[in-house]
Amino acid sequence: MRIPSSHLLDRTRRRLRDTAYLRKWIVLGAAIGVIAGIGAAVFFVALDLASSLFLGVLAGFQPSTPVGEGGSPIVDAVRPWALPLVVALGGLISGIIVFRLAPEAEGHGTDAAIAAFHHGARRVRARIPIVKLVASAITIGSGGSGGREGPTAQIGAGFGSYVARVLDLDARDARIAVASGMAAGIGAIFRAPLGGAVLGAEIPYREDVESDALVPSFVASVVAFSVFGTLIGFSPIFGRATGAEFGDPRQLLYYALIGVAAGIVGRMYIVGFEGIGRWFRASRLPREIRPAIGGFLVGCIGVALPGVLGTGYGWAQAGLDRETLLAIPLGIVLVLPFAKILATGLSIGSGGSGGIFGPGIVIGGLLGAGIWRLLEPIAPAMPADPSPFVIVAMMALFGSVAHAPLAVMLMVAEMTSNLAMLAPAMIAIGIATLIVGDHSMYRSQLRTRADSPAHRFRFAMPLMSSIPAGDAARAPRVVLRSDTSVPEARSRLAAARLPGAPVLAADGSFRGVVDTAALATAADDASMRDLVDGNPVISPDDGLDDALGALADARASWAPVVADGRLLGVLSARDAMSAYRRALAGNVRQVRGLGAGGVMLESDLDASSVLATQSIAEVPWPPDVVVVAVERGGALVVPRGDVILAAGDRISVFAAPGSADAARALLAGRRADASDAGGAADS
Repeated sequence: MRIPSSHLLDRTRRRLRDTAYLRKWIVLGAAIGVIAGIGAAVFFVALDLASSLFLGVLAGFQPSTPVGEGGSPIVDAVRPWALPLVVALGGLISGIIVFRLAPEAEGHGTDAAIAAFHHGARRVRARIPIVKLVASAITIGSGGSGGREGPTAQIGAGFGSYVARVLDLDARDARIAVASGMAAGIGAIFRAPLGGAVLGAEIPYREDVESDALVPSFVASVVAFSVFGTLIGFSPIFGRATGAEFGDPRQLLYYALIGVAAGIVGRMYIVGFEGIGRWFRASRLPREIRPAIGGFLVGCIGVALPGVLGTGYGWAQAGLDRETLLAIPLGIVLVLPFAKILATGLSIGSGGSGGIFGPGIVIGGLLGAGIWRLLEPIAPAMPADPSPFVIVAMMALFGSVAHAPLAVMLMVAEMTSNLAMLAPAMIAIGIATLIVGDHSMYRSQLRTRADSPAHRFRFAMPLMSSIPAGDAARAPRVVLRSDTSVPEARSRLAAARLPGAPVLAADGSFRGVVDTAALATAADDASMRDLVDGNPVISPDDGLDDALGALADARASWAPVVADGRLLGVLSARDAMSAYRRALAGNVRQVRGLGAGGVMLESDLDASSVLATQSIAEVPWPPDVVVVAVERGGALVVPRGDVILAAGDRISVFAAPGSADAARALLAGRRADASDAGGAADS
């Protein structure tokens, strides 16, 4: 999709590039939060309408709701025989909508948002949030087992991606926009702004946090929560769990047991969901039909166990209250968590649209309720109320399978308006995480930032971030004007053998770029203004790591370097690598951003060096010396502590002024046996 250009839009783009981080993200975060909050509210209303139509009118069934959403009780369906048909109908409609209009909207949207963060923050199609909203409302509203967070995460992330395209945000800011949009959508729909904000920074990785996204996520999540609350209400979903208290250290044993159970059931949730999804993907059934088949099976389960239908929040609410929980047969309480796992796999794994966070919260809550029912009559020092077990199990189960322990703890605390259970929850979630291991509900989740394509150049080539793109840019060989004719542009690019060229307005301001593909299909009388594309654009202050990331994300071989609306040059991947090698080639080089007065030192190691055969961690580095890069055989090696230095390596270190001489001496040092051999030869 080509982004329209205007004088006002160009001025906005320039101002944003020159604006400080905090000011920029207060504005952008607020804008993303407004749209995410409105989107969450629209989805909430659409889901309620779909539920009234499909389950209420067709099956005569009113799903139970939590206290914060009316608190309707658990009731049976008037026409239970209709449930399989109703859920199948919803799955069929959802499947047709998704696979005909936007196949990437299938499944749980949070995973798609994470994938967009890592692999193309600018490339989320504008139709995705709308398709996801409608399809998810139908899937869940007709009784499919799914959560609300997936659709709202994709709505927020989709708008963040659109903002990145319209405003020509650089690669780093585009990722932040997607992460903050995801945080805003989840924080709004769960009425948990703090947890949602942390989740946006925590969920892209299993063992890391996207720290750059924290502040923007806080801004976006708070604004989205405020908008959603104004339109729908601010009450916590599960009300105020006043009976949940921790005051007896002996109970820690029970919470450790909850952690073990949550870890085991969490792994079952992951394995079951993935296994059902693989089975449907491997089947020869038409994609549009799969959600209908999954929905029919869920409806059959729902005839006997209506707690598996829809979000299931009303059943989690029942687990928080002693009298209500005791009124439910023990067998149903014990079976429901596993039935909910099966139903979620059938609903979402078959290609239906919905989230998996909500079902995870319900599965954990019901698991805690079942453990309380089993232990309450026989175990000493048991809490009189089941809510502590339910809350801790909610946190432990999904916090472990999502590898987002802090975010999930905060979200459940906000959803229950209770902070008292955070301490025992830490024990439970720690044990559950150990049992779950590297398994995750989110296939797009990566281990750390070093594994993310979004940070591939920064971690593979650490010096990249210190080299500004403006220093590596070169003068363009061909520059076109907005009034240049299409035939002339084709001729000039063909003669220069170039894939494209920047386009300037009559006053010399930058208008965009045009490539040979666009020119090849354009009519001879087409206007150059209609052919230009603004993506990607690199700022001269961007680090080379972000510049290369922008080129990779846009699948472009080059990009213009622009400041204040003026073209400064062009940058290709080859230009960036040449600049990087030049930066490594100097013996002493000042490095931007690493400290005033510091120097970069380089040394080629030979067999006599005192550093050869030692690991980086074993070398007695002087204070304030940092190993920046190791070049070996023309390739860059990430300087981890366990890397063994070898003869032929070129090592680059940054040294503060007071440590420079000691660092030089260490790099130039030779082993004693080499010195002795040299002296003997001289004599």
